[in-house]
Amino acid sequence: MTLISKLSVRTGLAAALMAGTVMTAQAFTACQVTDTGGIDDAGFNQTAWKGVQDAMAANSEVEGRFLESQAETDYEANINSLISEQCDVIITVGFLMGDATKTAAEANPDVKFSIVDFAYDPTIPNVLGQVFATDQGAFLAGYLAAGMSETGVIGTFGGINIPPVTAFMDGLYYGVQYYNEQKGTDVQVLGWNPESKEGLFTGNFDSLDDGRAFAQNLYDEGADIVMPVAGPVGLGSATLAKELGTDELKIIGVDADQTQTDPENSDVYLTSVLKRMDSTVTQVIDMAMDDSFEGGLTVGTLENDGVGLAGFGAFDGEVPDELKAELEAVKAGIIDGSITVGM
Repeated sequence: MTLISKLSVRTGLAAALMAGTVMTAQAFTACQVTDTGGIDDAGFNQTAWKGVQDAMAANSEVEGRFLESQAETDYEANINSLISEQCDVIITVGFLMGDATKTAAEANPDVKFSIVDFAYDPTIPNVLGQVFATDQGAFLAGYLAAGMSETGVIGTFGGINIPPVTAFMDGLYYGVQYYNEQKGTDVQVLGWNPESKEGLFTGNFDSLDDGRAFAQNLYDEGADIVMPVAGPVGLGSATLAKELGTDELKIIGVDADQTQTDPENSDVYLTSVLKRMDSTVTQVIDMAMDDSFEGGLTVGTLENDGVGLAGFGAFDGEVPDELKAELEAVKAGIIDGSITVGM
């Protein structure tokens, strides 16, 4: 989506809300509320919005809208604004929106909601949670990183210590350990301990300066590959890697293929752990349109392509064919259950 068209969506929706009217009448409206990372976060907000865009491209009757949250205090107001606009399905993005979505859904049982990266127990009849086995994709990334590291040290850090973040970090850690078991090596992981649940966290999802500083600290401790799990914060890490040179530091992206969402730094990304929210969001919209929507839970896995590993970008020629084949075998093992992700 171009900058002009993004601005058009923002401006059009803002004008409609200020005027107290709905934008151009369409047969079906799919609306999204972002987390504080914003619609252009090069991560899960942007990927979820791509799912809305894909639905619009596939069906001219679908109108997509979004509201960006500047702070957590915006969640409830933004959701209520879209309820008042009579959206046919409202997609909220992020673990931190769990409470606001639950409150709105219970107060408006006839409105369909879907929340990315969260699920309820017990389930709510009009809310479909979208969760992802990102530890499976990150396990592959950990195995790859262990095989590509020259220093034998891999680093990671998160935005906030919450399950959707630490699932990536768990997978990376255990993927490295599996590589060590298979190869008799001792590649280390800095920044996260899955047993104590302690590690490095910036405390936010928006400070590029923090992304740079945390990656610098891990690099100073010997890491030559770092996986930030902090949305736009990771862009700061990528900028550092570009300045240092990829012989010194490589980055593993998360959520989306960062070679596409961060083209200025595309050559620093060894790979990205994909959380295919675009696919699940499109599926949710389709279900809401054909009346097959039900509250509950949908899980993206390696088996159903809900998670995965992106290509190797500029490093494709540097990743040995043997390691590529091993990654395919590990993926197959995770899918058939012969390889366990975690302890």
